[in-house]
Amino acid sequence: MQTAQSFSVAQALNPALRRVPLWLVYLLGCLPPVWLFWLGMTGGLGVDPVKVLEHRLGEIALQLMVAVLAVSPLRRLTGLNLLRFRRALGLLAFLYVVLHLLTWTLLDLQLQGVWADILERPYITVGMAAFVLMLPLALTSNDRALRRLGSTAWRRLHLLTYPAALLGVIHYIMLVRIWETEPLVYLAVILALLALRLPILRKRAQGAG
Repeated sequence: MQTAQSFSVAQALNPALRRVPLWLVYLLGCLPPVWLFWLGMTGGLGVDPVKVLEHRLGEIALQLMVAVLAVSPLRRLTGLNLLRFRRALGLLAFLYVVLHLLTWTLLDLQLQGVWADILERPYITVGMAAFVLMLPLALTSNDRALRRLGSTAWRRLHLLTYPAALLGVIHYIMLVRIWETEPLVYLAVILALLALRLPILRKRAQGAG
């Protein structure tokens, strides 16, 4: 719900956010993998560092996808403008997905039985489907692609963000195999962010302001 207080806070924050350089966002986004790999090399990730590394990289990717989905609703409901960071968040999410995938293929399976796992394990099939949907998003997340495709086609293509996020959280739920709270919270948040994009809810939210 839009309130005068939330918009006053946003108005105070937005000028400062406009001064944050994008390179700093990318730099900060790239630090956690370096730290996680260091912990893995020095015994800081427990008795099964590869599995822990794989899990944490995938979870951060999902968190970044949630952040991407939250940008537009936050702007509409609170006035907080994070649009200039959305591309960086999306590319960082893709980076973490790639690192998650590389950890699985190179460190976990050591390139043995990768294709068989994709075909035989449903949660891996779903995860790979999410990765495939993210590929065109990452490849077209630049101004040149926007100019070549045109704004309408570009926006339609980037609607793939929605099924990619859903498949990502379904992959997580299927991976844990039991009804844990954390993956279900991610699912609830993603469904809520997608629901806020439905025309009827958008009108209600705008009418509440």
